[in-house]
Amino acid sequence: MPDSTNPVPVLSRIASNASCLHQALRALPAERDASALAAHITDAQDLADIALRLFLTRSRQTSQPSPTDLLLLHRVAQIAKTAQDAAAELTAALARAVENQRRQAAATSRRVVLIGPTPQQFIESAADLLDRIPALCDAREWPETPCH
Repeated sequence: MPDSTNPVPVLSRIASNASCLHQALRALPAERDASALAAHITDAQDLADIALRLFLTRSRQTSQPSPTDLLLLHRVAQIAKTAQDAAAELTAALARAVENQRRQAAATSRRVVLIGPTPQQFIESAADLLDRIPALCDAREWPETPCH
């Protein structure tokens, strides 16, 4: 059973998962599959869930948090929000892709007006957000180690 007082393994897992998801988004082909996007949305939501569980565990363990504890909690909250924002961007990409497909299918002429931003722009935004998570997880950037 992992040591619940040491956040480093959880943060390492979050950073690794965020990097993998970032790479998967950058490798998405131009013709996106709605089920692939939905899976990536779930992956981003899972990152947020892991971060929020770490936040709850750490906040319950410290009745009088030190400045280092508060810094860790702040970073974990930022990670959760960033992952949630990435999931929201991917959800917007999915909705936009489906809407644009619907418009193309319903078009009676060759000229179809698609709505922007494009799904790809939402995906790029999500990838940019995910790219920030490993730095937030990196304990070497903290003034003091959060592990007591």
